[in-house]
Amino acid sequence: MIKLETIISLAKRRGFVFQSSEIYGGLNGCWDYGPLGVELLNNLKSQWWKEMTFRDNIEGIDASILMHPRTWDASGHTKQFSDPMIDNKTSKSRHRADNLIEEHIDKLSKKNKKEEAELIAQKLENVQTNEDYYNIIMEHEIKDPISGTMDWTEVRNFNLMFKTFVGPLEDANSVVYLRPESAQGIFVNFKNVMETARLKPPFGIAQIGKAFRNEINTKNFLFRTREFEQMEMQFFIKPGSEKDWFEYWKEQRWNFWKNLGMKESKMKWKIHDKLAHYANYAVDIEFEFPFGFGEIEGIHSRTDFDLKAHQEFSGKKMEYVDTVNGDRYIPYVIETSGGVSRGVMAFLCNAYEEEEIKGDDGKSEVRSVMRFHSKLAPVTVAVFPLVNKDGMPEKAHQIYKDLQKNYKVQYDTSGAIGRRYRRQDEIGTPYCITVDGQSLEDNTVTIRERDSMNQDRINADNIQNYLREKIS
Repeated sequence: MIKLETIISLAKRRGFVFQSSEIYGGLNGCWDYGPLGVELLNNLKSQWWKEMTFRDNIEGIDASILMHPRTWDASGHTKQFSDPMIDNKTSKSRHRADNLIEEHIDKLSKKNKKEEAELIAQKLENVQTNEDYYNIIMEHEIKDPISGTMDWTEVRNFNLMFKTFVGPLEDANSVVYLRPESAQGIFVNFKNVMETARLKPPFGIAQIGKAFRNEINTKNFLFRTREFEQMEMQFFIKPGSEKDWFEYWKEQRWNFWKNLGMKESKMKWKIHDKLAHYANYAVDIEFEFPFGFGEIEGIHSRTDFDLKAHQEFSGKKMEYVDTVNGDRYIPYVIETSGGVSRGVMAFLCNAYEEEEIKGDDGKSEVRSVMRFHSKLAPVTVAVFPLVNKDGMPEKAHQIYKDLQKNYKVQYDTSGAIGRRYRRQDEIGTPYCITVDGQSLEDNTVTIRERDSMNQDRINADNIQNYLREKIS
């Protein structure tokens, strides 16, 4: 299993991801996408957008991050969107109570104290109140990982929404929140989209957008952050048809990740036994990260909870009325919700491999390669002149400029050709084109494929067709 530190190191060294505000010591839980990272990010979003909106019955929107505060009263976030937190008085550190207990269970399992670990896990499953969390921590003497003490406060709820103010006055009447999820922007626009796009159930509304959660304990690189993007689609259906549509979207979403190269051996379903207050079915697609399995997308049957709540709080009808047969109902909703950052991290982990090969000198060496699907790869093709003389740079540069019209391309003249291949392998470039002496005689070039390292010799006039065929 690859180590998370290896992925983080490569991500910085090659320009995928940087720590936010690094020159000032960084801001915990916030990350910046570098030149390669932003291409990978945008390619993933582009594939998702095409997958969702290139259909007859799904339209896209881009809702505002700031929304009327009553939105969050209706959705339940104002009262219920909180984590159980516990503070250690000695170290002044704050922890999520459930995470603290889960980490203690993991430690016991690694020490082969399985009976005690299973007992605590059973208690954790049956937690009803914050007092239950506190009792588990005290009874099983779970210590603060920083100070090593049991100097705990009581467990309290901490709301995860970022609060700010609209207008010149900072008072209760001007409070707004950075949205903690993008779904509510879809729900409040349900009638607007349905009427203007002339849709009727079943239909969907798709959106890619930022969300913000004031996570106390951010961890595992891009997996849990305070600022992130979601790829969400809410599919509005007739009540009673939710089970069939739920199964349909489960298959669709699994295939999306698989078809972009994610290894099925590293994917699994997590079925929710405890459902959220709005759901009657719920599953997650999980990916095996270096730290274990974690969610990359959720598929939920949200019933009519959201539209009914917004109808109640706003006083505006959220019904669909069939003008042909007179049917009138508030639609049920199937939600697909994936994290862009988590998706990027999953594909970084999924793509990275190390293999032993023979170098140019015949000796064994380790090749680091990112096996991105060609539709996701930050750079699609690299162009090299074999040497920087005899007209090769001029011809290579012309090919580079021609390819730039359709693909993300890099041009590299630095170092031996083998070293240039290795640089492209490590960032996941699927194809490398080399211009050599023969190219000047017969207009042919070599195209090297990343995964097999096989080379084809083709006429330079056929490069565009070759790449188009391979990528499609």
